[in-house]
Amino acid sequence: MSCELILGGARSGKSRLAETEAAASGLAVHVIVTAEALDAEMDARITRHQADRPAGWQVVEAPRQLAAALEATAAPDRCVVVDCLTLWLANLLDDAETLAPGEGAERLPMFARERAALLDLIPRLPGQVIFVANEVGLGLVPETPLGRLFRDEAGRANQAVAALCERVVFVAAGLPLVLKDMPRP
Repeated sequence: MSCELILGGARSGKSRLAETEAAASGLAVHVIVTAEALDAEMDARITRHQADRPAGWQVVEAPRQLAAALEATAAPDRCVVVDCLTLWLANLLDDAETLAPGEGAERLPMFARERAALLDLIPRLPGQVIFVANEVGLGLVPETPLGRLFRDEAGRANQAVAALCERVVFVAAGLPLVLKDMPRP
């Protein structure tokens, strides 16, 4: 198993790097996408991503049940790209407005269950898996409680996934900076 986390800001080149690495892997490539086309602008973004991918790549949609999709898709002879963890997390926070002030996302049953399932699965994944995520904590403190919750949970998720991955890369302006590179023995 080989897991990598590629982090970066919006339009940093993180998805392009993940796709380049997947294409170079020599393995059959499967892409697990987490975005949902809930409006015309997001539909256009999804269409653009689809057009950028090689025709032979298999695509699996998993806006919420990411661990189940990974378990069904990952295999020793495959490279799986998960694009992206941040949208998946946002999908899991759909009911966050029901939380009382100061309550954490762990109080949301689906969030707690799906996050735990993913973190439990990562060390057991076969093949090559490349996770893509946004680093959202570099900007201003969000104005709303929901925005702050999202920023905090994205940071926690990125830290937890990074701890389980052998390789972590930060991308800025299309340039990769390797933060961690610990090949498996």
